Order: sequence, then structure tokens, then C-alpha cells
Amino acid sequence: MAQIFCIANQKGGVGKTTTTVNLAAGLAKIGQRVLLVDLDPQGNATMGSGVDKRAMALSVYDVLLESASVAESATVPDKLKEAGIGYAVLGANRELAGAEVELVSLERRERRLKDALAQVDADYDFILIDCPPSLSMLTLNGLCAAQGVIVPMQCEYFALEGLADLTNTIKQVHAKLNRDLRLIGLLRVMFDPRITLQQQVSEQLKAHYGDKVFDTIIPRNVRLAEAPSHGIPAPSYGLPGLVFDPSAKGSQAFLAFASELVDRGLRA
Repeated sequence: MAQIFCIANQKGGVGKTTTTVNLAAGLAKIGQRVLLVDLDPQGNATMGSGVDKRAMALSVYDVLLESASVAESATVPDKLKEAGIGYAVLGANRELAGAEVELVSLERRERRLKDALAQVDADYDFILIDCPPSLSMLTLNGLCAAQGVIVPMQCEYFALEGLADLTNTIKQVHAKLNRDLRLIGLLRVMFDPRITLQQQVSEQLKAHYGDKVFDTIIPRNVRLAEAPSHGIPAPSYGLPGLVFDPSAKGSQAFLAFASELVDRGLRA
């Protein structure tokens, strides 16, 4: 049975997609069978995994509208296979923005993804869902399908306010739509130990959330930021940092986080 986690934060620009892509790569590198589901119409997790979102025959849009299955729509990018970090990608593109409108009038509109993933549950150890940075019908599908939420966040005061909102959303979805859903943990990302404010916020997080804060910290790292722009063969789509530069500090941190997540998982 797969462990299904949403990578979510209602605040944009916090490294959510970078976390999803590199966690998928890290889990695959340590031998886990991984499916990455891109629920963001921008398709950044798709492109960041080495998939050209403009050339996909089938995407998560088709899965949500039940015109194709996950097995038919997910692919393992060739460049990831060559690197020995082969995880499957259920990609997204601009088409997905239309699903917001189309889902409103459909039955089981918030459970479409959950039902689709149930068909491939035995094929994967981990399913990671990259949610849009807003509470939408797409995000709701992700939260209804998942057993837990991983929250990447920067150690800044505005991020603390956003975290309170997200925690409240998780509680509401848990109460009304998905009794399995819970907060798995908080991942501190883009961390710079030289900034006193970040150290203070990090301590506040640990004091308030205790063991819900992952031990692994993802440092601010230039090589991770460069990875999405170094696609091969085309510069229009990239690769996870773990493939682009496995020795970078950020890549090594995500590898450590993958191991921590395997140890912690749903037992947290």
C-alpha cells in the first residue's frame, strides 16, 4: 500500500515544487517506487522532472475527468531512468486550469483523484502530490486523496501566519472529507543559518510543533535553484537537483530527508 502525501502550502514561492521534485528523486534513489502527481496548472513539477508539458499525450487533467487512468497517463522520464533515479510522473499543463470549472458540476468532484490513485495503490511505495498554492478544487482533490500533508516552509514570520491557515484547512478537510488526513511534518527550506531571524523562527517552530518538525533542514542552495533551467536535451525543462548535481549541499539534504521520511512515514 502506497503512502500518499500532499506537499502543500497556501503561500506561494516557498519551495513547494522544488521539495516535491527532489523528495521524489531522493526516495527513488534509495529504492522506493515513487509516483509524482502534479496538480498545479503551471506544470513546474512536470517540467522540473524532465517532462515537456507541451508534448504530453495524457495528463492529470484526463485522469480527473476520468477519460484516462493513472497507469495510462503516468510516465518515467528517460533522463531520470538514465540517472538511476526513475520515478513516474503524472504531469500537468495549462489544460488543468479548465478542470477547476469542469469539476464543479461533476459527481464525486473532490474524490476524483482519490479514486484514480486507488487503482495503482499497489504499484508504488510513495505517491507525492504537488498542490497549487491556493485552496482550490484541485488542492481539495489532493487533500482528499492523501493520508498526510508535508509542509515546506521558510523560517520567516509571514510563513508562520500562513502555516496557521493551512493547519486549519487540514483540520476542516479531516473533519468533513478525509478522516485519514493529518499533518505529517514541517520541512524547513531555503534555510540560511547566518540570518538570526530564521534561527529564531526555527526555534519557535520546534517549540510549538515539537516532533512534527522534521530534523532535516534544506539549506539555501544555488545548485538547487539552477537545476530546473538545465534541461537536457532542451533548455525549456529541467531536472531534479539530485540528478543535476548530486553532490550539492541541497541535493544531499533532500537525500537525507527522503531517508527520514521513510523512517517516519505514517508512524509519525
